[in-house]
Amino acid sequence: MQAEPFRIAIDEEVLADLRERISRTRWPDQIAGIGWAQGAELSTLHEVIEHWGTRFDWRVHERALNRFAHFRARIDGLAVHFIHERGRGVRPLPLVLTHGWPSSFVEMTRIIPLLTDPAAHGASAGDAFDVVVPSLPGTGFSERPDSTGMTKSRIVQLWHELMTSVLGYVRYGARGGDIGAGVTSWLGFDHPEHVVGIHVSDVLQPFVGPGAPPLSEAERTFVETEARWAEGEGAYDHVQRTKPQTLAYGLTDSPAGLAAWIVEKLRSWSDCGGELSRRFRLDDVATLLTIYWATASIGSANRLYYDRDRPPRRLGPGQRVEVPVAVALFPADIDQPPREWAERAYDLRRFNRMARGGHFAAFEEPELLAADLREFFRPLRSSAR
Repeated sequence: MQAEPFRIAIDEEVLADLRERISRTRWPDQIAGIGWAQGAELSTLHEVIEHWGTRFDWRVHERALNRFAHFRARIDGLAVHFIHERGRGVRPLPLVLTHGWPSSFVEMTRIIPLLTDPAAHGASAGDAFDVVVPSLPGTGFSERPDSTGMTKSRIVQLWHELMTSVLGYVRYGARGGDIGAGVTSWLGFDHPEHVVGIHVSDVLQPFVGPGAPPLSEAERTFVETEARWAEGEGAYDHVQRTKPQTLAYGLTDSPAGLAAWIVEKLRSWSDCGGELSRRFRLDDVATLLTIYWATASIGSANRLYYDRDRPPRRLGPGQRVEVPVAVALFPADIDQPPREWAERAYDLRRFNRMARGGHFAAFEEPELLAADLREFFRPLRSSAR
């Protein structure tokens, strides 16, 4: 397996068609004063779409993204896109960063320089990383799978082959949130001889069946909170894990539909206090939307929810991830488990409730996340040599 250099270059015809479609948007009505209670709010979507179609200059952001070292490699029959940036320091530690949904590799672009060149950002050169940022299968510039079965376990194997067979790393670390946290956790579980440690912002479901210690009060509260959240906010999850194909037609054909589906989550899951612009510039939003639009990958990205647990995979009695684990919980993110919940699933070495940030932590709070990654992996570096 060999990596080939890759350059982002969206055809001008695709961009022109996008602008033309935006100009013909057919808008729904909205009940006055209801805000975001029933989903994406009309005036905010108007602002996003108008900027995307008339003021946003994709070429500026395309050039900025192409300053990173992009590659594609065919692994197990699938072309995987990834960024591979070498660290500046003494023996940088290889680190694979996995994004979640509805994110992309772009989420990691703010944190990459902090990790590859820490000395240039007020930290020690001894904390440098070789950073690898793959795009999840069917997301952005990674190839869309042509069959079902893209489970977390299969993605784990793709990532392991990328790190070892394609890039030649024997030992490496991993970090992820959301879907990326599940991939990262199972990467540590499946390949402990190669993974020096993992850092996650979402926790695997531990085994809580017969023979397991009873749940603490904090754990019971967490389980109840999760159930209430799923009832009130989990519509996207239910449709994407049951009927993603039906959803894909509208989101692939309508820029406004795509924007509404994604922008609602950017606002709801980020530490923005209900104001999207506190965390995301309109250009940031338009960049993410353009990648999904130009690659027609929202359907395949959503389909990961259908594939992820078919068949389901859970920790069994007595099982946990045995490599060293750090959990960093950002206050505006979805899941906020107590420490004892994480201790059931992991060899937990570090558990932090971060001061700020949400679901898109590497983009929202790159400095906080980079500092936590440096501190966690610092004592583990010797085991990677």
